[in-house]
Amino acid sequence: MVNNWCDIIQYSLLPPSCILCGNRGMPCMDLCQPCYDGLLTVGNHCYCCARPFATDSINPHLCGECQKHPPAFDRTYAPYFHQGAIRYLINHCKFSGAYKYSRLLGLLLADFLANNAELPELVIPVPLHPKRYRQRGFNQTLEIGKIIAQELSIPIDNNCCLHVKNTPHQISLSGKQRHKNIKNAFQLKTIPKAHHIAILDDVLTTGATANELARVIKASGVNRVDVWVCARA
Repeated sequence: MVNNWCDIIQYSLLPPSCILCGNRGMPCMDLCQPCYDGLLTVGNHCYCCARPFATDSINPHLCGECQKHPPAFDRTYAPYFHQGAIRYLINHCKFSGAYKYSRLLGLLLADFLANNAELPELVIPVPLHPKRYRQRGFNQTLEIGKIIAQELSIPIDNNCCLHVKNTPHQISLSGKQRHKNIKNAFQLKTIPKAHHIAILDDVLTTGATANELARVIKASGVNRVDVWVCARA
C-alpha cells in the first residue's frame, strides 16, 4: 500500500517487480496481483494451533488435539499454507538470505495481522542457537520480524530469549521426536515487560518449537502468548 508522496514518487519511478514471475508488482510490494491471488490461504481452522478443519464452521473452535493436549500458547495466526509460492519464498528466505524475501513475507504477514489479530505489546522472534546463526549468517525470522514491527509499530525483542541447546534440524523428526528434541532449548536472559506477547516464526509444523518457547515465556509471568507464522504446514 502506498502511504505517502515519497512512496508514490518512488513507485512511479521504480515500480517493484514480482519475485515470482517478474511482472510489475503491487504498490510497495515485490508481488503482482495475480501471484498474490494465487497464494494458498488457510481457511476454517483451529484458533489455537491453526490446524485446518475438514468442514466449514461459522464459529472458531479447538481441534481435538488442542482439547486433549492444550499447548502453552493461546492462539496462532497463520495466513497461508506452507505450499507452492509461500514455501518457495520461505525456503529462499531461509537458505539464500536475500532481504527481498524476508521483506515480502513480513509485508504479507503484517497485512494479515493488521486485519485479523489482537496486537500484542511485544514480538519475540524464535532465536537461533549461536552455532546455527554462525553457519547461516542471519536469522530469517528476525528479518521478517523487523518488517512486521515497523509496519505495525510494535516493539521487537531479539535479546531477551536465548537458544541454549544446539538442537538437530527438526525437518526429519516425528512430532514426538520434535517435542523431545526442543525440550529445554530456550532460556530467558531477561524477563519481558509485557502481559501479551507474540512469538514469531516462519512456519508452524507440529508446534513443538512454539510450545516450548511459550512455556518458558509464560513461566516468567506473561499472561498471553500468541504465535505468528507466515505459513502452516
